[in-house]
Amino acid sequence: MKAILNKKWISRVMVFALLAITMQSCLVSKDYERPALEDETENLYRTDELATDSMSMADVSWKNVFTDPYLTQYIEEGLQNNIDIRIAIQQIIAGEAYLKQGKAGYLPTLSAGASVAHQEPSKNSQFGGSGSLDQYEAVASLTWEADIWGKIRSNKRAFQAGYLKSIAAHQAVKTRLIENIATTYYTLVALDAQLEITLETIESRNSSVETIQALKDAGQVTQVAVDQNVAQYNNARALQIDIERQIFKTENALSILLAKQPQSFERSKLDEQEITTEMKIGIPYVLLRNRPDVMAAENDFIQAFELTNVANANFYPSLTLSASGGFQSLEFNNWFDTNSLFSNIIGGLTQPIFNQRKVRTQYEVSKAQQEQALLNFKYTLLVAGKEVSDALYDYQAEADKFEFRENEVEALRSAETNSETLLDNGYANYLDLLTARQSALTAELNSINNKLDQLLSVVNFYKALGGGWK
Repeated sequence: MKAILNKKWISRVMVFALLAITMQSCLVSKDYERPALEDETENLYRTDELATDSMSMADVSWKNVFTDPYLTQYIEEGLQNNIDIRIAIQQIIAGEAYLKQGKAGYLPTLSAGASVAHQEPSKNSQFGGSGSLDQYEAVASLTWEADIWGKIRSNKRAFQAGYLKSIAAHQAVKTRLIENIATTYYTLVALDAQLEITLETIESRNSSVETIQALKDAGQVTQVAVDQNVAQYNNARALQIDIERQIFKTENALSILLAKQPQSFERSKLDEQEITTEMKIGIPYVLLRNRPDVMAAENDFIQAFELTNVANANFYPSLTLSASGGFQSLEFNNWFDTNSLFSNIIGGLTQPIFNQRKVRTQYEVSKAQQEQALLNFKYTLLVAGKEVSDALYDYQAEADKFEFRENEVEALRSAETNSETLLDNGYANYLDLLTARQSALTAELNSINNKLDQLLSVVNFYKALGGGWK
């Protein structure tokens, strides 16, 4: 009867001890909660255009944003072949390997080995004169640590956060790549448009040189008029060379993005380019799910948070169970005999007491790194908001400016035509015509740049919101 009572008492003590350890474990290893970010996200976009829902342009696939067939083909090739993309994939593979290691933390460690030892004792030792000693051993050892403080669990979560960070880094590379390919492609079609206008101008000015030379031969104008027309013609030819050089270098840049040798690329015309996707900004909080760099920064913070849990758990005792067994013999012939079998089972608690302050130092360092990761997370979010704000303002500014650019071109082309008419009738001089021609050419080139800036502002806006990787 007394033995039964003792067993019940021991069982109750073990249950209470287990509950106490479990409750203490909850206090040691904390669960991650996203920090409050109201101050960082309030008025993040600096705009009166307040979002009414959480949908943003970033939720739209790049295939629906960019509709030019050549551009979509180049983006597909870039996503498959780009060197940075392939490097990012290798980083994901490395992160996945660490993730598997973290999951294996709950499993025991098993090792096996065999050894042969030969000993020649000194004659002056306690075994002197007994001859040599041989020992043959084959042993397997198993060690398992109980996760009573959540250290293994936190370590696993830290590896998981590192893996998710590598995925976010890959997504960030995709977003930047799509932005770079689209930007380079639109730059090419804009340069094509500028080259086309420049070639038309060269042809027109060449004809003007011939006309003004005939007028000079007829005594109606001086050599100064001829020289001015020749100068404008050569100015246009020099501009042609500059534009062709920019096209050549831009095509080389696109080749690098597609991981190809330098070459020329087929493309559409600038007038055919149009992005019809609605410019939705969404609420600022959606940057946490769309911006790869913001997601990577948060996972970096999560990793630092979990490693702080691990460092905190190191202050508490660790419970380990060890078992070993195998064959041990002094004679080779009896090495694997049943009488050579041995086994050991050991359970123990290890509590750090004094270890040159290593545990506390590691904890203080992890706390500082956690705070650093938190500040970096908030800073990344602020930078993301700034980029969205800048891109949105750029788009609105370019859209407003486009009408004025068109009116400028129309007015200067009209001034050029009127100057030619007045000159033919003797009511104007050749300088008025030359000025009108140069101003009209500059205005047309600026109009093309304005159209390009509109396209690029949409690309930047899409990238700023975190679009492209979905």
